[in-house]
Amino acid sequence: MARALLSRRIFFSITWILLGLTCHTQSSPTPAVLWHGLGDSCCNPLSIGRIQKVIESNVKGIYVRSLQIGTNFFEDTFNGYFLNANKQIAMVCEKLAKDPKLKHGYNAVGFSQGGQFLRAVAQRCPNPPMRNFISIGGQHQGVYGFPRCPGNSSELCNLLRQLLNQGVYVPFIQDNVTPAEYWQDPLNKKEYKQKSVFLADINQERGINATYKKNLMKLSKFVMVKFENDTVVQPKASEWFGFYKENSTSETFTLQQSRLYKEDWLGLKAMDHAKKLVFLKTEGDHLQFSNKWFIQNIVNPYLK
Repeated sequence: MARALLSRRIFFSITWILLGLTCHTQSSPTPAVLWHGLGDSCCNPLSIGRIQKVIESNVKGIYVRSLQIGTNFFEDTFNGYFLNANKQIAMVCEKLAKDPKLKHGYNAVGFSQGGQFLRAVAQRCPNPPMRNFISIGGQHQGVYGFPRCPGNSSELCNLLRQLLNQGVYVPFIQDNVTPAEYWQDPLNKKEYKQKSVFLADINQERGINATYKKNLMKLSKFVMVKFENDTVVQPKASEWFGFYKENSTSETFTLQQSRLYKEDWLGLKAMDHAKKLVFLKTEGDHLQFSNKWFIQNIVNPYLK
């Protein structure tokens, strides 16, 4: 009799503990990870710093980590232009894996260049798990042309242009000029596929990496935001995974018209059929949106 009572007490005690842990887990919002774009830094109060505050103000108790590539503001900005994308992604994967607050998973929001870089994180580093991925103005098929260099530093922009003019697929440029690593020349697809050190790899254009596909398909939602009046990204179709048709700099194709989709190199076709892909658009120029739009279209449906 005594043993039976003791066993019941132990059973109910464990049950209450487990229920308490479950309630605690359910009440804790999923953390968010942010990655800024070219010419920005993790904590700029006028850009990513503002976004972080908007999220924290609208999702009570959320942990937000804004990624810094380097040890200070200058390094973070400089590395956005001149640190190899693959090295940046490896650094971020290590940072995320070591952050105990992210061990149960996180939602990711990438801005412009940070968009395709966070997609690479999803494909290459599944632990900790990325839940929802929001790409805001990310160039998933790369770019071809810089109508105006983004960022606040004219010196860095001018240097970037000079280096790209020397030959975007020269090994030194590919290894050391970050935007060159997602530059796709529609007039020279053969050289792009052979020499692109980043984009051609993550877009499976030199062969299928089954792990990339498997990892990306683990996402609950992949949200892509396109800016209808974008004057920075050429072509803006890249923000929805489209690009210029081969041998053209004016005609574009959509994601659904691409071989990448039709042959399902990344699992995007399967994700689309499962309603995991979300295509949003806004009328602003590149990365120009209001707090109200961001809360209604990003925070409330995907970060809460």
